[in-house]
Amino acid sequence: MTSNSRPIRRVERHPGAEVDRSAWWARIPAVRAVLDHGLNIPAGVTFLVGENGSGKSTLVEALAQAHGLNPEGGSRNAMHSTRPTESPLGEALRLVRTPGRRANAYFLRAETAHGLYTYLESLPGNVSDAGLHQQSHGEGFLEILTRKFRGYGFYLMDEPEAPLSFTSTLGLLGHLDELRAAGGQVVVATHSPLLTALPGATVLELGEHGIRRTEWKDLDLVAHWRGFLERPETYFREGLLSPGVGTFRPGGEHRGPVG
Repeated sequence: MTSNSRPIRRVERHPGAEVDRSAWWARIPAVRAVLDHGLNIPAGVTFLVGENGSGKSTLVEALAQAHGLNPEGGSRNAMHSTRPTESPLGEALRLVRTPGRRANAYFLRAETAHGLYTYLESLPGNVSDAGLHQQSHGEGFLEILTRKFRGYGFYLMDEPEAPLSFTSTLGLLGHLDELRAAGGQVVVATHSPLLTALPGATVLELGEHGIRRTEWKDLDLVAHWRGFLERPETYFREGLLSPGVGTFRPGGEHRGPVG
């Protein structure tokens, strides 16, 4: 898919939107960057990575809302909700679309997948989505991906690796590659060093700096996983497994608590 044919070209603050800059979500540096400067969304697959609280899920949920998708997962027509937790950011954004071609769209969010399965199975005559609850979380997740993420379109995922084994995550990688080849534009919020290794994908790192494009080999999450797999005893010895203690740098460097 060429950059000129991607379904969504850009996300930016809607000119008429009023934003409470003191709200918790508006103070996240990555969100502030989008509100102030907008964000071009590349063709193909884009990964949003960063620490907990960096705004990955907040941003991908807002993209879903701005596109008219159910923020708990599904298509434009999905009518299900449990307890809304998403920020109002989506109401303050607009998507700049490529005109002239209808695009599919779907959002899959790992933490609300149970509600999506229940909704899909409850639809009268919806035989194709029956039995999702009879599968494991990971099997159902991959089934939805296979059925709903197809062809030219704009697709969103929030931590899709959460229910998947290593082998199943490799299967997801293959599906992402096929989807990209079929004209799909995908934005994925993830903590997975395996997913973000997809050749040709765009990796955006969110943090105190806002949003910046980076390479897989330069990601903190890749360095942390490599360091842990090579020397797990170091994490135990240094007491770095306790929440809030800090973050580990390969080679023994220890950063202070993360705020």
